[in-house]
Amino acid sequence: MAIAAAIATGAPRTGLADPSEFTESVIAFTPESEVRQRLIRIGDLTPTSSLADAVTLLGNGSRITAQDTVAFCVWVASHHLDDYPAALWLTVGAQGDIDTTSAIVGGIIAARTRNVIPSDWLTRREPLPSWAPVAQG
Repeated sequence: MAIAAAIATGAPRTGLADPSEFTESVIAFTPESEVRQRLIRIGDLTPTSSLADAVTLLGNGSRITAQDTVAFCVWVASHHLDDYPAALWLTVGAQGDIDTTSAIVGGIIAARTRNVIPSDWLTRREPLPSWAPVAQG
């Protein structure tokens, strides 16, 4: 997923013209494996494919393996590179290993842009422990 985060960081701020450009960039750096084969399957989804279609084809982390997690996370991120809340709501809607998939998708999008977490989300979170450093924007 570090590759996806790095590609997201370098993508134009206006977003990629087509989510497939992001996906193809990730595939280009992924060695031959089941993960790569699932990334390639993203191309079988159309703009009108549903979340259920994506989960059926790519997985949702419920098997707790990279093979069942990575492609789904890249698919979500590719469609919401500039919309952190929409990306996370879509991720959560897939069920599965929600904490892992949300962390991956959130990490990809946060790598792209700083301060993407809505302020009302930050005010509602549990306080950070006193020993945790606070990032300065």
